[in-house]
Amino acid sequence: MTASTVQARRLQQREDARRAILAETEAILLEGGAEALSIRPLAERCGCTAPTIYHYFGDKQGLVDALLEERFHELHRALEKVPESEDPLETVRSRSRAFVAFGLRNPVHYRLLTVAREPGTDPPPAAEAAREFLERPWQQLAEQGRLRPPDIEICQRALWAAVHGLLSLHSSRPDLEWPQAVFDESVDAVLRGLVAPPEPEAPERRKRPRRDRRTG
Repeated sequence: MTASTVQARRLQQREDARRAILAETEAILLEGGAEALSIRPLAERCGCTAPTIYHYFGDKQGLVDALLEERFHELHRALEKVPESEDPLETVRSRSRAFVAFGLRNPVHYRLLTVAREPGTDPPPAAEAAREFLERPWQQLAEQGRLRPPDIEICQRALWAAVHGLLSLHSSRPDLEWPQAVFDESVDAVLRGLVAPPEPEAPERRKRPRRDRRTG
């Protein structure tokens, strides 16, 4: 066995251990929230030692942030696939639908993304990137003077409250039918209340041909 093969195997073993730790962390957070996460019980569930977890992630908050970074990065990649429209309202609508689609495809990941953070801790970089990406068309709408509530944050939270409510109901009431139209119409209804349509462009005045006095 060559040295490069041994090194590759060690790297794979470390990655496998890291993946196992993150998977168990996600399970604990979804079972009991952040207060249920403790390093030593986590190590027992993973079949490793507490120093191994500290070596990979630093501390408990570093462990949570590493997991959230991965999940928010997945969300950001899904949102980036949505093309930007000339009308920022259409961009908000299409990205909101992509957000809903991500939550429906990944209910466990979505629940993790909405777990409350410990007070005084900053969100991971991927979360900030996703937030800024979603906020950009709202800023364009504000610049155009089309927001009925002029506060961007109020508009974003109002829309997110509707979307989160739908995803939560979909998760808690699987006995009900949830056609795609329910999500699409709900998003559209909220946006109609928050955003005014663009003003129609004024028709250009037609220039009358000047009469040549020389020809009468």
